[in-house]
Amino acid sequence: MAKSSTAHQERLQRSRERGTSLEAIRNPARETAPADLDRLIHERIRLGIVSALAVNRSLTFNELKALLKTTDGNLSVHARKLEEADYIVCTKSFDGRLPKTEYRLTAAGRRALEHYLNHMEALIRATREG
Repeated sequence: MAKSSTAHQERLQRSRERGTSLEAIRNPARETAPADLDRLIHERIRLGIVSALAVNRSLTFNELKALLKTTDGNLSVHARKLEEADYIVCTKSFDGRLPKTEYRLTAAGRRALEHYLNHMEALIRATREG
């Protein structure tokens, strides 16, 4: 038990010397996502939706589902979060008797994606230079 405690104290001392905070040791995930990173877009499925819509005028629900290889429920939940943030708009119509759900990226969504990409590029540069 004493060895474990001593080892723990030594790790804490080394981390202080390197300038690492105790919070980073307890919660390393917090350090990987800076406060100004858009957490809404950062999630994999939502980033996929926004990115796909950035390079297409619009996509249907089924096109997005196939592209992202996800389930109906998963896509629906993530798309709704993006709609609530006004990053995408959803248009529902019928193609014959079949319902058709189509998504488009809004101007706010495009700006948010651009800001997110700039932020990620800056993190990459800082990591490579550091």
